[in-house]
Amino acid sequence: MNRDEAKQILLLYRPGTADADDPEVVAALAMANGDPELSRWLAEHNARQTALREKFRQLPVLAGLKEQIISEQAAKSRAASLRGKMMGVAAAAAILISLLVLAHSFWPGGGGQGGHTLADYKNQMIAATQAGYSMNLLSSDGGKIQAYLAGAQAPSDYVLPEGMRNVAMTGCAVENWQNSKATMICFRSGKTLPHGQFGDLWLFVVDRASVKDAPDLSSPQFAEVNGLMTAAWTQGDKLYLLGAQGDENDIKKFL
Repeated sequence: MNRDEAKQILLLYRPGTADADDPEVVAALAMANGDPELSRWLAEHNARQTALREKFRQLPVLAGLKEQIISEQAAKSRAASLRGKMMGVAAAAAILISLLVLAHSFWPGGGGQGGHTLADYKNQMIAATQAGYSMNLLSSDGGKIQAYLAGAQAPSDYVLPEGMRNVAMTGCAVENWQNSKATMICFRSGKTLPHGQFGDLWLFVVDRASVKDAPDLSSPQFAEVNGLMTAAWTQGDKLYLLGAQGDENDIKKFL
């Protein structure tokens, strides 16, 4: 299996589902773990899948839709004709087109409004922490992490908050954001983590100019994003975003 073949398989992969049990997917995921370029592509793919899933959860369910679906399924079962099968294919195609249009309308850089806002940035970065991401570099050495990020042309001249200077690093990754690169540094606070999870604190650093409404404040702004508490602030020409489990008091001790 080469990189392009792995991508074709992983395009249908949905994190957090039984897809991970498919032998071809298992092989493609194993290849991604040892291929930095494929690993970055997979992290972005997983982030998109997670963001799409979250958007669909927020869509209101039309009254009577459940009954209509059950009724239509029963009708199809009773009349499994060629015409019925063709209608099913057409319906699936219509749904797929609708999903693509919806994704284009809200995804950063798509046809909808915004795409470069602080809210968009938070959603994309936090989604990356929840999508079965892979580290580009596994290391607890801050110097090695900065050197790797500099070589990848991602922000490496960051300044850690005082509360994080003694928190163990576990690695880093580079995320694409618009026409820029965002740094993700993973930390471990000391809590027991699920198997395969790299950390429970994530610090993102990006050029402030790439986020059109980045706060002109050194004091953090707190907000919950997709189940994680976040703190966002600016320092110099950089925008910082810290994500952690818990509430505002839990994240403040790391600032």
